[in-house]
Amino acid sequence: MKDKVDVFVKEMDLTQEIREYIDKKIPRLDRYLDQIDETRIDLAYVKTARELNSRFVAQITLRGRGFILRAEERASEIKSAIDLVMDKIERQIERYKGKRQHARAGISPSEELLDEEELEENHPLIARRKKFTLVPMDEMEAVEQMNLLGHEDFFIFYNAQTSSINVLYKRRDGTYGIIQPELG
Repeated sequence: MKDKVDVFVKEMDLTQEIREYIDKKIPRLDRYLDQIDETRIDLAYVKTARELNSRFVAQITLRGRGFILRAEERASEIKSAIDLVMDKIERQIERYKGKRQHARAGISPSEELLDEEELEENHPLIARRKKFTLVPMDEMEAVEQMNLLGHEDFFIFYNAQTSSINVLYKRRDGTYGIIQPELG
């Protein structure tokens, strides 16, 4: 690593053992991508997590010239979460480097022969399309409708108060969030 690794913790202590574990793991990222200017690792203990095996959260953010890569993983132990997030960010680095090399060579990914796993990873298949009519409603009606329909993750609705399409979603802590898209 060219620069230092910033480690931030929430609801837990950063022990010397964990710091040394991170310091041992992080340098291997240089083998994959040598243009990393900044590395940030966020570690947290989430006591309100629904599942015990997702109480520890490790997130890594890599910044360099022209890119930002971020990955997050959860596990029952902090070292496991660190291992999982390292594997995930390494896969993201490989995809990023592959896209950059394809762009330089003028090769589209579809021209190259990919094995089945890479094909699924790089080219997600849209297996189903749905159309539905949006009925104007307020946010509380949307929460009720979401629960009545048994939608656990999200619900799309036309917000009568803002005259726009919104996405209602359930957060990990049991509360709700609303995404209000805007055209860019």
